[in-house]
Amino acid sequence: MTAVMETNITEYPLVSKGKVRDIYEIDSKTLLLVTTDRLSAFDVVMPDPIADKGKVLNQITLFWMDMMKDLAPNHILATDVEDYPEPLHKYKAELQDRSVLVKKAKPLPIECIVRGFITGSGWADYKKTGKVSGHKLPENLKESEMLKKALFTPSTKAELGEHDENITVEKAAELIGRDMMDKVEKLALDIYTRARDYAKKRGILIADTKFEFGIIDNELTIIDEVLTPDSSRFWPMEGYEPGKSQPSFDKQYFRDWLVNIGFNKQPPAPNIPADIAAQTRANYLEAYKLLTGNDLET
Repeated sequence: MTAVMETNITEYPLVSKGKVRDIYEIDSKTLLLVTTDRLSAFDVVMPDPIADKGKVLNQITLFWMDMMKDLAPNHILATDVEDYPEPLHKYKAELQDRSVLVKKAKPLPIECIVRGFITGSGWADYKKTGKVSGHKLPENLKESEMLKKALFTPSTKAELGEHDENITVEKAAELIGRDMMDKVEKLALDIYTRARDYAKKRGILIADTKFEFGIIDNELTIIDEVLTPDSSRFWPMEGYEPGKSQPSFDKQYFRDWLVNIGFNKQPPAPNIPADIAAQTRANYLEAYKLLTGNDLET
């Protein structure tokens, strides 16, 4: 169980190092996406990794992309290191199961968020205004309550270390055009609805999620990660009760620990105790097993 905190592939240029992913340019049309074991919370990257987290995120994404391929194309070219360019083969130990070769896309300049339950920043906005991203909601909703209809609630894309800001659908339409906005909204809701209904049968409530879409060959395409414990809130169905925050399979457990120790949400982040790291890892692995029915090879 060797964690991958960062990669150092010298044969290709590193074009982006995000909170979790290292992205290399293979050629003018192709990228290598490596999902590391870095953990971020409150937009701060932690100093310690969570072993196998990157594999979980990558494999869950591939699982969902395959399930949704009739709804929209995705950017995947290859998932096995043996099918990558030969210079990458020597990195197989750190790349296998946590990386993908993908087509380059032009990402949309918005985050595409779908909320099926009222929680997180949506709950905070609702308490202040009775609305979420311009959507007027019924009065007297409880925290974590399921919405009668899932909502598309876009946000801005912030730079590393900054925070995304919720915006209205109208504002998003100004950024990407009304026709594209309508396509994105329908696609995001269709993917979420299918995933929500599937996950519920597996004992997981998908409270909300964030999609990334891009344009490849003039076609709207699913890119980046899809319905992972990092981009979504996964709640266990067992014990679900509106009116409070919920236990979760995602990194909310870890966020709660940070809040409890008084973390000020600014770097430098604290080191992660072994027991907290172990429970966080277990949450990710359980989410993978519940969704796919398989144990992750670690």
